[in-house]
Amino acid sequence: MTNDNQKTTHFGFQDVPEGDKAGMVHGVFTRVASRYDVMNDLMSMGIHRIWKDAMMDWLAPRPHQRLLDVAGGTGDVSFRFLKRAPGAASVVLDMTESMLVEGRQRAEAEQMADNLDWVVGDAMSLPFEDNSFDVYTISFGIRNVTRVQDALNEAYRVLRPGGRLMVLEFSQLPNPAMQWAYDRYSFNVIPVMGQIVANDRDSYQYLVESIRQFPDQETFAQMIRTAGFENVKYRNMTMGVAALHSGWKI
Repeated sequence: MTNDNQKTTHFGFQDVPEGDKAGMVHGVFTRVASRYDVMNDLMSMGIHRIWKDAMMDWLAPRPHQRLLDVAGGTGDVSFRFLKRAPGAASVVLDMTESMLVEGRQRAEAEQMADNLDWVVGDAMSLPFEDNSFDVYTISFGIRNVTRVQDALNEAYRVLRPGGRLMVLEFSQLPNPAMQWAYDRYSFNVIPVMGQIVANDRDSYQYLVESIRQFPDQETFAQMIRTAGFENVKYRNMTMGVAALHSGWKI
């Protein structure tokens, strides 16, 4: 039994003790790691690749920058960054070792091995010194963090002055009718895909629910400002199915 005064948070649509969520999320991504990239393509019909390219377009990586790619999983964002920034380096950090293992096995990882590090770690307590990175990215990962504000505070801490935060995350459609249609697809199709492709309906049910629990664009932008970032802006992707948020440490 848990103490009545113990803090709780959401795990999908469930309320769970804060201390339990990280382990539960770890379990989800451990189970889906081997099919994660395939499922991303199926769930988004490949559009997640366009969103990540748009992320790089706005970010405009520069040579010799140092990137911290949090919840970097199988390396998609880091690979894109390094291809655009000669001499740059990236640290891929994820709480789930099996996701990093999948990433290290990809052909791009072998080609870029000299510029890549893979680290198991927690977004809320980063194992890096202050002012260590030029860029911090997190793509479809921040909604799984137990305390999102703590993760944003950590992002601010490890970025150098002049550094940039960029977050790509599923978001909310501004049109209620479109949101209704999107919800029907998400709840009725994606868990079934998860069962067929990854033999894991429950994990994909959680992932759909976690999207609905994440703050809307304006609320999340304010959380970024609260962490200390300035010039905070966002862009909707595919009418708000996802959103790109940007902020600067000035």
